[in-house]
Amino acid sequence: MTNKTMYDQCSEHIHLYVLIQMNDGSQIDGIVTGVDNENVHLAVPIDYSQANHSYDQRVFWPGYGGFGYPGFGRRRFNRLILPLAALAAISVLPWY
Repeated sequence: MTNKTMYDQCSEHIHLYVLIQMNDGSQIDGIVTGVDNENVHLAVPIDYSQANHSYDQRVFWPGYGGFGYPGFGRRRFNRLILPLAALAAISVLPWY
């Protein structure tokens, strides 16, 4: 596919949870956050079950009688930028 075709398809899927297939056969799922003339920008979910750090990295903020309340300081998404020329297909996934 041409960059123009992939640009148009990615533009139609902004803010949607998608599955992108690359020319090499690999697949990446994430939320399309933006598209420019050469790249598509994704927010890719982090798989904490395979991460090397602690799963529960909550931060407690002051309040509620000295006990505080949990401020969830861990990141849930990483940013990923892919070239449009490397994309083979894009499709919408259900988010639930």
